[in-house]
Amino acid sequence: MLSTDNNQSTEVMFILLGFSEHPELEVPLFLLFLTIYAVTVLGNVGMIVIIKVNPKLHTPMYFFLKHLSFVDFCYSTIVTPKLLENLVVEDRSISISCCITQFSIGVTFVMTEMVLLAVMAYDRFVAICYPLLYTVSMSPKCCVLLVTVAYAWGIISSIVLTYSLLILSFCETKIIDNFVCEYSVFLSASCSDKHFSEIILFIFVNLNAFCTLIIILTSYIFIFVTLFKMHSTRGRYKAFSTCASHLTAVTIFYGTIFFLYCIPNSKNSSLVVKVGSVFYIVVIPMLNPLIYSLRNKEVKETFGKILYSK
Repeated sequence: MLSTDNNQSTEVMFILLGFSEHPELEVPLFLLFLTIYAVTVLGNVGMIVIIKVNPKLHTPMYFFLKHLSFVDFCYSTIVTPKLLENLVVEDRSISISCCITQFSIGVTFVMTEMVLLAVMAYDRFVAICYPLLYTVSMSPKCCVLLVTVAYAWGIISSIVLTYSLLILSFCETKIIDNFVCEYSVFLSASCSDKHFSEIILFIFVNLNAFCTLIIILTSYIFIFVTLFKMHSTRGRYKAFSTCASHLTAVTIFYGTIFFLYCIPNSKNSSLVVKVGSVFYIVVIPMLNPLIYSLRNKEVKETFGKILYSK
């Protein structure tokens, strides 16, 4: 279980440096991230409300989008407030228990989002490749089951990864060159054998990324083949337009992850890693509702009616 050195009676703390090496940027960054978080909350909550109030949007595609907005809202809310706090206070310490709690909840929603993106790709595959079977294949019960599987897998992944951290020991307060409680934070701070935890991380992260990407890529391969076979240019454009927003969201999400993990681990890249992490953790939850709403006429019309009614 999670433990500290036997000679210590108090809980070990982490000190998250964040962007403290650039103090001149802290106030501008605070204002920037606060604005992004406000847009994230308004965008995702607004998307959920719009889908609920418009009967035309009570379809499988928007059902999954509603849950994607919920996941983005929750994930951003878990991380961003602490990031904002660390930009304006001198005491940037956080207890191990609080850090693990943030990590555990954050992982739940990240893993859930990965599965949701795969589910949304499968939904588009059925809609375009087998339109006559769409109503039966994507019935309300099936949609609820798929979303339940996404949340269940997120929770299972979180439990396993959190357990792999709880078995580590921590000997002293650690200064961490980061702004969020990531898995690497615990590994670098641990004074016990990390081999088992590293294996668990490797298996679960790669299994999740590989399986979801396979589903997404396979779905779009069949979608593109079907689109090329269409004789109607208008029908081809209409079908592709329903996939464009999801493709954009998937590209940004996985592109950022691959970008982060491909950066060499050096002092010169530490700032780049932080910027990439901010984009992945703070910016993407804001972009998703914008991506889906800007290309969707019904969403924009519903949003306009809500504003006009007020």
